[in-house]
Amino acid sequence: MLAALLLCSPVSGQAQDDSPTVDDLSVDMIQLAENVTLEDFLWIKRPVVVFADSPADPRYVQQMQFLMSELNALDVRDVVIITDTDPSARSSFRQALRPRGFMLAIIDKDGGVKQRKPLPWSVREITRAIDKMPTRQQEIKDNTDGLPRGW
Repeated sequence: MLAALLLCSPVSGQAQDDSPTVDDLSVDMIQLAENVTLEDFLWIKRPVVVFADSPADPRYVQQMQFLMSELNALDVRDVVIITDTDPSARSSFRQALRPRGFMLAIIDKDGGVKQRKPLPWSVREITRAIDKMPTRQQEIKDNTDGLPRGW
């Protein structure tokens, strides 16, 4: 299912130059929860964790379509997408966050859970939440031109 999303989802507004493609970004940006831990990303990436009881859950499919449509906006914010659609695997993310069915969790670089949502969120909503985080505010402030990276 995820492979199909990767193959058919264009990155909106992407130029046909040397910009990263969906395949380039998705290889590094999308991880299975069973293969990683939160500690792998501390102070490096902001995990956006997408839980579902099945990859066929319509909310999961919709959330992944939202995320895949704007990978560049997430990449600018150092996001890594963690997917967990197998409750029986009992990943460390599932044990720590204890989702019931579909859940979206946004975790900051410090490892703190900043948002939990029971329904899919657009990339715009996700990036707005990230941009309000103190660590992101500091990153914007430290940028020499005063604009968020990627603008």
